[in-house]
Amino acid sequence: MSDVGRIDGALDEMLVNLAGIVLRLAKPDLTRTPEARRALVLSVNQYSVCAARSSDPRVHELKVQLEETLKPNLRVIVRDGAMSKVP
Repeated sequence: MSDVGRIDGALDEMLVNLAGIVLRLAKPDLTRTPEARRALVLSVNQYSVCAARSSDPRVHELKVQLEETLKPNLRVIVRDGAMSKVP
């Protein structure tokens, strides 16, 4: 394996490890404050930039998982027989 290939593989492993850390930090009880939420958004966005250059499918799957953490959780509430979604 060439030096470039070894470096590429090492970077992919670092991205996989980094995604695991960010996923653990993305739990709702850890991102309650606006500052924590902004930090999560910045981390996910930066990860996405780095992942775009990777050819490792694990990195791309983790990118999708991280981006899902940014979507608001919706609750379904039924009032007077009508359903509505509430963030």
